[in-house]
Amino acid sequence: MSSNLASKLRVGTKKAHTMAENVGFVKCFLKGVVEKNSYRKLVGNFYFIYSAMEEEMDKHKNHPIVSKINFPQLYRKHTLEQDLAYYYGANWRDQVKLSPAGSAYVQRIREISNSEPELLISHSYTRYLGDLSGGQILKGIAQTAMNLTDGNGTAFYEFADITDEKAFKAKYREALDEMPLDSATCDKIVQEANDAFGVNMKMFQELEGNLIKAIGIMVFNSLTRRRSRGSTELATAE
Repeated sequence: MSSNLASKLRVGTKKAHTMAENVGFVKCFLKGVVEKNSYRKLVGNFYFIYSAMEEEMDKHKNHPIVSKINFPQLYRKHTLEQDLAYYYGANWRDQVKLSPAGSAYVQRIREISNSEPELLISHSYTRYLGDLSGGQILKGIAQTAMNLTDGNGTAFYEFADITDEKAFKAKYREALDEMPLDSATCDKIVQEANDAFGVNMKMFQELEGNLIKAIGIMVFNSLTRRRSRGSTELATAE
């Protein structure tokens, strides 16, 4: 029996994905305007979020469902530590703080891990598949916008243990489809994935103040005026 969870997630989160790409911070990013201070704060939030997610996934590595998509080659904690050392220096641990939206995100991951571990699938899907897809577009933009060279500051986007990203994504989706889940559980997983997009949007919105301060309100408004169909959304579908 196939759960068809991969296509349910893709179709069920399409709107949320587009909404996330239309948050001002992301729109500016996609247009090549990346401000280093707000970007490094985002990387700091990601450090706590991925650390929590990977810790909780590990706790359930023998779980009959969650274990099916627990691929350690996806783990990002180590790469985020490299990036934070680049942006903040050796004492980055003393400087990096979780924002309120980031804190809510971490809290949610811990909460579902204790009560409904299957919902960790939603967070794995929205983060890792996004990183393997649109994340590769964002890497190039970040490098150009912040003058980054030799992989400095973009280790997060490098998946050293995955040689063929397209094949890996196909394998991941296959694992989702083969999960013995009823439609009610699939619906809950899709809903949680939509909520994950929502928390991501709140994190991006928190950073807009820093960005506006750096580029000015008029430039920000001109970059974010029109709604667009995001390029990373298309990449995730591949």
